[in-house]
Amino acid sequence: MAPAEDDISIEEKRVYAGTAGRTDAYVATESGVVRVALSADKIGAFDMVARDEARDAAVLPRRDAPDILGVATAEGLRVAPVGDELAFETVAVEPVGSDPLVAVGVDRGAFLVALETGEIDRVELGDGDSEPTGASVGTVPEPRAIDGPLVAAGDGIYQVTGTGRAELDAVGLDDARDVAGTGMPLAATGAGVYWLGNGWMTALSGDADAVAADGDGHAMAVVDGDLFVHGDGDDWGEATWTVADLPVAETPVALGYGPGISVAVTDAGTLCVDAGDGWRHQVVGVRGVAGVALATVE
Repeated sequence: MAPAEDDISIEEKRVYAGTAGRTDAYVATESGVVRVALSADKIGAFDMVARDEARDAAVLPRRDAPDILGVATAEGLRVAPVGDELAFETVAVEPVGSDPLVAVGVDRGAFLVALETGEIDRVELGDGDSEPTGASVGTVPEPRAIDGPLVAAGDGIYQVTGTGRAELDAVGLDDARDVAGTGMPLAATGAGVYWLGNGWMTALSGDADAVAADGDGHAMAVVDGDLFVHGDGDDWGEATWTVADLPVAETPVALGYGPGISVAVTDAGTLCVDAGDGWRHQVVGVRGVAGVALATVE
């Protein structure tokens, strides 16, 4: 597969971003974490920043310090401040320890992680004056994804409530594969995509595997192998979704949003980005894609 002609490739890690700024996409794969530099819909340099199997990734925003990239691995939660050079450390706080993780997300200033055992834990990193702390939130059967306060599990959707004494509440559905907890709550299940109105309402019918939202009414979902896109607005019915015309005949498996951009990574390791003028792509050359997280750099 040839790269898109209008994609850019440079040797240095920094991308000249002009007024568009730079966003880094961190792709979690079976071979490690690949960082791809983006400037609007221009795709720049990409490199492997971690070589251990990555099962999921999330970015924790911070106000007065660099954002933190969190990666779910077979040895626990590994974190690193976002920057040109990433120095990962394992956050081995109880009850998480160094147990295998399957998912990681961010909720109200902390990481939420899912262990292979089904336990959901909250991890607060602390600051220069305090050490990281961990607390158990609850247990779900077959955890699959976390976003915001929502957890996707084999028997449906759970919501984390509270912080200091956080708990898990079952909130319905079945066979949940992915969730979007930013803005309108969305869920991808074996029966379709749902949005939370007066109960869970059907947005798209079919076999749904992934969903993402930016909190401003935009969303993406993978249903029956196709990528569907929702424009802004409060209506989430099926008529408000359109099938995206991706530049590659591959199935998207990981979705994410950055400032003004949408990102979809395919099962063949191709990263696609749209800044409003159509999709562009770059073959990253990795397999076993498990997730993508985006961080604003400049």
